Amino acid sequence: MAYEPPYPKPLDRSSKQSLWNLFKRGRRSWLATLYEGSYEGRISRVRLPGVQLFLVKFPDLIKEVLVDKFQHFPKHELSETVLKPLLGESIFTTNGPTWERQRRMLDPAFGQAKLKEVFSLMRGGADAMIQRLDAVEDGGEVDIEMEMTHVTADIILRTILSESVEGERARKIFSAFHLFQENAVAMIQLSFFRLPLWLAPRHYRIWKRSGKEIRELLAVSIRGRFEAYQRGETGEHADILQSLLEARDPADGSAYTLVELVDQVAMLFLAGHETSASALSWSLFLISRCPEIQENLHREACHVSGAREPEFKDIAKHRLIRNVFRETLRIYPPVGFLTFRKSTGGQRLHKHDLPDGSPVVISPWLVHRHRELWDRPNEFDPDRFEGGLDQPPCAYIPFGQGPRICIGAAFAMQEAMLILASLARRYRFEPGPGPEPEPTSRLTIRSLNGISLRVWKRPEVAHAQAIPVEREEVLMEAAKCPFH
Repeated sequence: MAYEPPYPKPLDRSSKQSLWNLFKRGRRSWLATLYEGSYEGRISRVRLPGVQLFLVKFPDLIKEVLVDKFQHFPKHELSETVLKPLLGESIFTTNGPTWERQRRMLDPAFGQAKLKEVFSLMRGGADAMIQRLDAVEDGGEVDIEMEMTHVTADIILRTILSESVEGERARKIFSAFHLFQENAVAMIQLSFFRLPLWLAPRHYRIWKRSGKEIRELLAVSIRGRFEAYQRGETGEHADILQSLLEARDPADGSAYTLVELVDQVAMLFLAGHETSASALSWSLFLISRCPEIQENLHREACHVSGAREPEFKDIAKHRLIRNVFRETLRIYPPVGFLTFRKSTGGQRLHKHDLPDGSPVVISPWLVHRHRELWDRPNEFDPDRFEGGLDQPPCAYIPFGQGPRICIGAAFAMQEAMLILASLARRYRFEPGPGPEPEPTSRLTIRSLNGISLRVWKRPEVAHAQAIPVEREEVLMEAAKCPFH
């Protein structure tokens, strides 16, 4: 039976909302400002005080912005304004030659060879998650958003810095990130409406202070490793920071400075745990509502690894789990509204001439639920990914697209496969008491009222032999994933 998970019902076409009403609705969730017509058409022009915003919704136009003419659509200043206290001059906020240099130097740290190298560090975080859930009594309630945020923060710290989130400094980083994200939402909205940030003084103070605190905490770990490397002490680390210390720009041979390392690590932590936590939380919620799908995932997880520990080579074998995660990314994309781009050089999209400096927004939330692109767009159906997705380029963009596609996409897929396979193999999830989660758009798509699940331990996994899969089959399966 088809399942249609909760989503904010769009405003009626005939409903006329004042700018002040939209501002108030947006404080609660950006999704609450969408109309019926937002899920149709090719491009919408939104008039705001002193500016026109263009919302691009159809694949061919998205491809034009993100791929074909990406240099004419650089990141908007909004990214820098809101995220610079934390991310500095990182790859997420920069444009032009600065961004190009950073991308060249970061790419090797997320190649397939490095993903295999950090797999054991990922598994350490997944094992710690299992220990926490094993301590929950059968049928006990778990705040699954909090648990997924914990495990993804732990994994990103382990893989980047070889530190666990259980450590005191890591716990402080984790707590400060929570504060930064909560208060950055108010800063984004004020910037969106071209209002000064000091109009929300409490949010402004916490936002600035928490961003500074995170950078200082990260710098403690990075500085020691950086100075040791400068002295010629290479150490025995096999993490991402080691790759960044060794990185050299192919164009001029330059290395990262200490400040640049802090910028990039802060960006990787923010992007690498918050987005994954969102997607994994919704994945578990969805399978808790679909028992048959959940049982199929359990059988696949047992069949792939038997009773042994998960291995890197298993990732490509989890076809059903991958389809569930891909469909989750479609229906609840972690970043509902991609960071603003800015039109330059007199661009024209569809029937619109875009004045230079115009904000251009692309929303995976809208594109993935577009009524002209998807059959049953609001239904959860992992089978739509079976055998490959029959959609035009840029109809499915959970990680963006083009030269600025998320550098950690393959990392996120590997992490998700490991976590979901570990959980499906060992536990059964059912919905907790109370109302269904209410999706809301902040920095990521989260639940306004949390996601509570009941957890049962399954009987001991049978000591089945792991399925034999030839190397060619593994490579072929991996090739089906567009993010590898």
